[in-house]
Amino acid sequence: MISCILTAYKEPRTVGVAIKALIEQDWPEDYEMLVVCPDEETARVVQIFTECYPQVQRLVDQGKGKPAALNLALSQIQGHVCVFTDGDVVIQEEAIAALLVPFSNPNCGAVTGRPISANSRSSMLDYWSHLLTDAGAHYMRMRCSQQQQYLDCSGYLYAARSALLSPLPQETLADDAFISQLIWQQGYTIDYAPKARVAVRYPTTYQDWLLQKVRSSAGAAQTPQPLLADNKKYVRPPEHMRSLKREALAGFRSSLAYPQSRHERWWTWCLFMARVHLWLCVWTELHLKHRSYQDIWQRVETTK
Repeated sequence: MISCILTAYKEPRTVGVAIKALIEQDWPEDYEMLVVCPDEETARVVQIFTECYPQVQRLVDQGKGKPAALNLALSQIQGHVCVFTDGDVVIQEEAIAALLVPFSNPNCGAVTGRPISANSRSSMLDYWSHLLTDAGAHYMRMRCSQQQQYLDCSGYLYAARSALLSPLPQETLADDAFISQLIWQQGYTIDYAPKARVAVRYPTTYQDWLLQKVRSSAGAAQTPQPLLADNKKYVRPPEHMRSLKREALAGFRSSLAYPQSRHERWWTWCLFMARVHLWLCVWTELHLKHRSYQDIWQRVETTK
C-alpha cells in the first residue's frame, strides 16, 4: 500500500482541486489518503470526498503547526512508501506514477517531484517564480541527482520510505528539508523525478515572497536532531543544498540564460539583489534574533 499525506489549513477554495487531482492519478497499488486540517471550512470540502471515496480520510489536528499535523498522520500511515503534498497545489497527470518509479532501487530512500509555476510571466514576481523553479530548483536538482549528491525534496510533492521516517520536532521550519536530511544521513539516496510535475501558485507581492523564502531557506539550514529509533542510525554527516554561496556558484549562469526580453533581464538582476536580501534576513532571524518556529512561520495569502 502507498500512503499519501495532504496537509491543509484554511484552504477551502483549493483543497478540493488538490484531492481530485490525486484521486485521478494512476496509482500502481492500493493507496490511502490522509487529509490533515484543523479548520472547519476546509473540513467541509474534505468531507465531500470522504463520503464518496473510502481511501480518503480526514484527520483533525489541533492547529499547532505543520510538524504536529505531519506527526499525527505519520503515526497512522500503513503504506511502505509515503507521499507528501499540500492542499493548495495541483498534481499533474501521471505525476504519482513517475514519483514512485525510483523506489524500485532499494538504495533510494526518497524522491522529489518537480514544481512548476502556475503564475503568468507578465510581472516581476511572476517571472521570478518561473526562473526559480526552472533555472533554479530544476537545474540544481537535475545536477545533484545525476551526480548522486544530496538534494532537498520539494514539500509540494515528494515521497519517502515509511520505515526511514521519524517524528518531526515542533521547531521544524521546513518538513521537506528535514525529512531529506533524515533520509540522506541514514545512507540512502534522494532521487529527482522531473516528470512528477506539480503546479504551484507563488507569491505576487515582495512581502509575501520574502515571508515564504525566509521560512523555507531557514528551514533548509536546519539539521535534524538525533531522534531516530533504536534500529536506525546516521551514517552520513548533514549536507545542505541551499545557501547563498551555492546559489552564486550553481545558479548564476543558468539564470542569466533564462530571460527572453530586456525587462526580464532587468528582473533577473533584481532577483539577484533580492536573494542577497533574503539570506541576510535568514542569518538575522537564526543567528541574531534566534526566533522560534511560531515567530518565523507566517501564512502567505497571495498563494491561496
